[in-house]
Amino acid sequence: MTSIQCGDLVGWLGLDDTDSLEEGCTTYSFHLLLQSLPDSVTIKTPRLVRLWPFAQHRTRGNAAVAVELETEDESILLEHLDRYWNNHLMPLRGNVSTSNHDERKQYPADPGMVWFSESSIDDSFYTKAVQSEVQLVDIPQADRSWGGQGRIGATAAVAWHGKKHTWEAIAWRPSNRHGQTQRSVCEKTLDLVDALPSTFLSRDPRKGTGMVAPRGPCPVLFGLRARDENTARSAAEKLLSAELTEPSVGLRTFATNQATDDHLGEPLRATIADVEVLNRGHCVLTTEHGKWLAFSESGSVKKLAQWLQPGDVVLGNGISPEFGTLHLEKLCVVSSIPNQQRPLCEECGVRMKSMGQGQGCRCPKCKLRIGDVWLETPRVPPYESWVQPPADARRHLARPLEWLD
Repeated sequence: MTSIQCGDLVGWLGLDDTDSLEEGCTTYSFHLLLQSLPDSVTIKTPRLVRLWPFAQHRTRGNAAVAVELETEDESILLEHLDRYWNNHLMPLRGNVSTSNHDERKQYPADPGMVWFSESSIDDSFYTKAVQSEVQLVDIPQADRSWGGQGRIGATAAVAWHGKKHTWEAIAWRPSNRHGQTQRSVCEKTLDLVDALPSTFLSRDPRKGTGMVAPRGPCPVLFGLRARDENTARSAAEKLLSAELTEPSVGLRTFATNQATDDHLGEPLRATIADVEVLNRGHCVLTTEHGKWLAFSESGSVKKLAQWLQPGDVVLGNGISPEFGTLHLEKLCVVSSIPNQQRPLCEECGVRMKSMGQGQGCRCPKCKLRIGDVWLETPRVPPYESWVQPPADARRHLARPLEWLD
């Protein structure tokens, strides 16, 4: 359960859904909001929480934000939040854009903000929001709330237990650079940052391209991820101070649920009934648990799925956008059925052939006959343990397999 201290001095503020595909960013909206708070308010560590990726009304990055605040006077804080909401956040409602790269229907931005001070909130709501679809009617009652659909993510961000977490330092561009897709981030400095033991997903190990800067027109300049707060902050500052990195108007470090696997349940054990390879290499595995999909972009997962045969036993994990369908994020072979073939003729070395059910085998060359014999040879999978998609094809929430702790 998220820690909510009773009284009128400590509370949690959450925000979500202030962006569309072509403009805005919830983290930037939150940054500006936090900058506006009265001097009497103490800002604790902000948090960024990724949620259920198939949510119908999800925003571009599906991230909600929250922060713990200490205030000398809650009524003054709430009056400020009321004014700020009316002047800066409510006007963002209704922003929408079309998408040429995303098949999902686009919904207008519907910002939501929540404040919890007296009321408690159980972390089970966060678990529900990160692993399934949640509706507005499902959210716990806040002490004060504003807006619409965004209240779901805002509440989930407040409810996050934070048991497992990573860090992301986010820098934003000046307003005159909003709407532009090109970004200048020093590649040489990024190499140094990527080499730090605590940073992750800074550069694509296969392609050598940077992964800290988004490709769209949003206000974010870059997001630098690390497993500890100090590294995230210091590495981001080093990147910002590099001569070839463009100017920024702000930097803030968030605790996040990225790379935690919070969106996944326990792995499922299944026996393969059928393997179907589709166009572009997508692979569909039929199991007693339904259809398991390995997409062409999933690299080792797709390759392993294509290798499987009926009768093989596997462990799989992923998310289900609908009942009976699993989008694989991790896959592992438990056991594989062996290959079977007829023996070679002892006389001439030609492969024996069956004469029909129960009639034994015969050499097609010298006609030597033997019993109904099969030779079995083990099939060795291309990977000995778990596999997951390459770094650039993983979800924000996916935990790297190499992290043993």
